[in-house]
Amino acid sequence: MSAVALEELSALAAIYCEPDECEVLAVSETHGITFRIQTSVKRLPDTDILLKLLFHLPVSYPSTPPNISVDSEQLTRAQCMDVKEKLLEQAKRHLSEPMVHELVLWIQQNFNHVIGQLETSVCNEKSILSTGTSTEDGIWTVLLHLDHMRAKAKYVKTVEKWTSDLRLTGRLMFMGRVILILLQGDRNSIKEYLILQKTSKVDVDSSGKKCKEKMISVLCETKVQTQHKRYQAFEVKEYSTLDELQKEFEAAGLKELFSEFVTGLLK
Repeated sequence: MSAVALEELSALAAIYCEPDECEVLAVSETHGITFRIQTSVKRLPDTDILLKLLFHLPVSYPSTPPNISVDSEQLTRAQCMDVKEKLLEQAKRHLSEPMVHELVLWIQQNFNHVIGQLETSVCNEKSILSTGTSTEDGIWTVLLHLDHMRAKAKYVKTVEKWTSDLRLTGRLMFMGRVILILLQGDRNSIKEYLILQKTSKVDVDSSGKKCKEKMISVLCETKVQTQHKRYQAFEVKEYSTLDELQKEFEAAGLKELFSEFVTGLLK
């Protein structure tokens, strides 16, 4: 992790010092820094839009741009994704120098111009939907396996918050000692989730101290096919039998993986 990134984080905390304006989510020597900035922008004629900007600064930052996620309850998912793309374009113009504050200022100043450009895109998207053309090419499914959860209530609440912030849907599935997380959504959002999962102190160890998740594995990563189920929300579900769990796998288009997974459980 570069000294530049740490210095920038300190400066950002001083600038965005109001409650909830700047929240540090993870700091790691090997994975970098993840934090969220909340800022308001004006949308004409006179509406305040609250943007939640999630930044991940990799260890190579600022030589490489940050990963960015944009969320707002007042914008559509498509609008959030396009604002994110514009921010990433701007980030490439600031390589080798601290840039997060510049990016926040840029979107504050250019928000209406960006949204104005997006209105046509939104209309086109609706036109595509009306003609029946698929718009799901960018939706991915990822299946994760967790070895255990000691602080279950806190862990579940954290997972629900992350998936909500990143607009991911799916299931947190329990069957006996089996723990699985099935995520659906934008591939970059899923990558951001995995960064949070691996770098945040989300559980406790055997002595009760907070610890990071070290025993997580990615079982599958695949694009959502049109014939497969698209989850509309993220839910926590308990299963009492393998048959119930199998139906969830099949709905997500992971029937073959289920067979492999069960075989592994029985070894």
